[in-house]
Amino acid sequence: MEVRNYLLGYKNMYIYQDTDMFNFSLDSVLLPNFVTINKSARNILDIGTGNAPIPLILSTKTNAKIVGIEIQETSALLATKSVLENKLEKQIEIINSDIKDYYLKQESDYFDVITCNPPYFKLNDKSNVNINKEKTLARHEMTLTLEDIFLVARKLLKNGGVIGIVNRPERLADIILLMKENNIEPKKIQLVYPFMNKNANILLMEGAKNGKPGLKILPPIYTHLPNGEYTDTIKKFFEEWFYVAKKLW
Repeated sequence: MEVRNYLLGYKNMYIYQDTDMFNFSLDSVLLPNFVTINKSARNILDIGTGNAPIPLILSTKTNAKIVGIEIQETSALLATKSVLENKLEKQIEIINSDIKDYYLKQESDYFDVITCNPPYFKLNDKSNVNINKEKTLARHEMTLTLEDIFLVARKLLKNGGVIGIVNRPERLADIILLMKENNIEPKKIQLVYPFMNKNANILLMEGAKNGKPGLKILPPIYTHLPNGEYTDTIKKFFEEWFYVAKKLW
């Protein structure tokens, strides 16, 4: 079922979602608030944009042109609808395509920033996949792998351009290795914890194409207080609509 919601934490912005599909979550709010966007940035690419929460949030932080690539037609249609609803069609372009096809046709060294909230889990015989194909594509590396993402970034990022990615902490070693293999220097890491004294469950990481060595470990983010309420850090992203997050998740 298609629904129209406030975009969490952003006044007068709306996003269309399908309750039968994989809806955006905290990851998609954290990443655009983590990635470095300089004032000089002109072009931004969001890989696997879904229904476009990351481009919508990025539009509040920059005047750069934002391209969202989404392989699933239904998600791309929802993303386009959200862009039109917010009158952002002059800034945000949604393209229904496989990123592996798109990057072959796109000129090299074009984007200042790339963001990606990719499928987290490798696909193998032991994978617990969802019977819903759309949700499986969003969660498992069926059409998009970490290898694909950094190969794309190697070609499409400008020299010194950055890629920001959100994933699970257990993929940290894979991400660093693939960044290095594709001439992307890891520059900053931030871990997100569901509660204090619990293991981290979200990894935010940024790398720069042909960047100089120098990795920053940012302070941790805690999402919940012991009583289960969101911390002030999370509430500042959600503002008066943070309660919607509980409803969606």
